Formats: sequence, C-alpha cells, structure tokens
Amino acid sequence: MVGIDTNILIRYLADDDAAQSALARDLLERRLTRERPGHVCATTLAELAWVLRRLYAGQRAEIADAIEGILTAPNLVVEHKALAWKALQQFRVGPAGYGDCLIAAINAAAGCETTLTFDRQAARSSGFRLLARP
Repeated sequence: MVGIDTNILIRYLADDDAAQSALARDLLERRLTRERPGHVCATTLAELAWVLRRLYAGQRAEIADAIEGILTAPNLVVEHKALAWKALQQFRVGPAGYGDCLIAAINAAAGCETTLTFDRQAARSSGFRLLARP
C-alpha cells in the first residue's frame, strides 16, 4: 500500500496540469487495485475539501461528490472511513466545511462532548460550540 497526498487527488479531480494529471490518472485508474490500494488519511480528505473550495471555487455539492468518490473507490483505503462518511453527511447539510465536520466526528468518536471553536459558521453545526467568555 502507498499513501496518497492531497496534490495527487487534486490533479486527478481538477485535471489542470497535463503531465501531473496524467500521472495521477494512471495511478488512480490503473496502478492501484483492491489488492494493492492507496491509503488516504483523514488529513488528506480535510485538505482536499479546503483546496477544492478555496483554490478551485468548488461548490458544496461538487466537493461532497468528490469526497464520496474517494470513500467509495475500491482501490483506496480511507483512514477513519466511518467517521469520514459521518462528516460527509454533516457537510451535505451545512454550514460547516468538510474539514470541520471531520474534526467534530473524530472528536466525538474520541469521547468529546463537543468541539469548541471560534469559527461562527462551524459553531452553527452539530458537534460544535462557540468558545466565549463564561
């Protein structure tokens, strides 16, 4: 198994660099298999969603579909897959970003009662609470 960095997934999804996109396509469509999969860590999923939104102006539905494609790919093993799915469900209903949803899901699985944040948008989502003076 080999680890897959965010930039590989971005080149595959965005197809914005002829040489690198071709290499990413070859890796993800031909070289990786069920028997010899690629590994996608939770950090990579969070980073992927951020890059798609900020640098590629991806819409929520497009980002969600990209993450779902990774989660369902038979030749990829995703770290914390069940939590990544839970985060995706939360992300689809908004308003927090996918990375925030993943953080909240992982924290909840670790036994946290909530995730404190200064991010007002994330604080409107389940699993978060705005940190304020007592």
